[in-house]
Amino acid sequence: MFDYETLRLFTWAVVGVLLIGFTITDGFDMGVAALLPVMGKDNLDRRVMLNSIAPHWDGNQVWLITAGGAIFAIWPLVYAAAFSSFYIAMLLVLASLWLRPIGMDYRAKIDDPQWRKACDVALFVSGIVPPIIFGVGFGNLLVGVPFELNNLLMLDYQGGFFDLLTPFPILCGLVSLAMVMTQGATFLQMKTKDELRSRAQTMTLYGASATMLLFMFGGLFAAAHAGYLIDGSIAADAVSNPLNKHVVAVAGNLLHNFSDVPSLWLIPFTAVFSLLLCLWATVSRRAGLAFTMSSIAIACIILTAGVALFPMIMPSSINPSHSLTIWDATSSEKTLGIISIVAIIVVPVILGYTAWCYYKMFGRLDNDYIRDNSSSLY
Repeated sequence: MFDYETLRLFTWAVVGVLLIGFTITDGFDMGVAALLPVMGKDNLDRRVMLNSIAPHWDGNQVWLITAGGAIFAIWPLVYAAAFSSFYIAMLLVLASLWLRPIGMDYRAKIDDPQWRKACDVALFVSGIVPPIIFGVGFGNLLVGVPFELNNLLMLDYQGGFFDLLTPFPILCGLVSLAMVMTQGATFLQMKTKDELRSRAQTMTLYGASATMLLFMFGGLFAAAHAGYLIDGSIAADAVSNPLNKHVVAVAGNLLHNFSDVPSLWLIPFTAVFSLLLCLWATVSRRAGLAFTMSSIAIACIILTAGVALFPMIMPSSINPSHSLTIWDATSSEKTLGIISIVAIIVVPVILGYTAWCYYKMFGRLDNDYIRDNSSSLY
């Protein structure tokens, strides 16, 4: 089908597409949940918000599940390293995601204000914890993770949970939370009416502005941070062995890929421009355009992080030469070939049925609709 080098590049792109798909689709689910206490002034408002995402909130998580499976199959060493390094963080993500079905499915089952309040808290936690942790995780990948490998390629993680909470990763977590809340607010613009829609527009203005400023500040922060460079050549089509290379950490060089290929600056510039258009579309009451621009901004922000990291997947901060890259931490050529065939078939299917589902579910909700269908809605 393709040579080993091409397969490695292609599967890297597949993982990126899956992560972008997850953040765009499940992003507005998390964003709506995070906005519940801010925008939902009473029970009816909150039911409108929850039922705006009700048809497909669980289906959107297929992107995360598929991405996790893809990482396991494509980069087994990275999967092992991530679970060793980010174990507690991943447990927190899973625990918070478990709260979402509880809050969604059982909130309307008991007519008790205290019960509904508890479900709202569960949904709020499920909306803010995952994007923060995902952002902090990406930030740590950019600055390096404290691990090393022995001669048997067994990983030794030498950090702790709180070692992950340094300034730059925390900033990345805030960018992630802000862009998810913006995505949720723009989605609510399309799905709600009257006062709730007005609140969604206000939250979009705050969210898009915060995302843009945090992202730009993060870029300035990143420009002063050390980057990881492969010293010498590396065989892009050789058998995977992360110990067969020499990597150096160079101060102020995290964005070296953008310096080497100036045209790549179009990616972060597009993210900022898309957020500006999102603000304009919101003021102009063009909800669909605002949501589209927010989605493009998400894609470009994630792509910016991916390009800055390339070809690293998980650099080692204590022994840079043990860093995991797309050239030496992948599965076999045969495995990548099979995965590529599956991806060529499955990813368009996921995109297709997702687009069809959201095409069929478009329409605005209001308090009257909730009252008239109270017994059958969340």
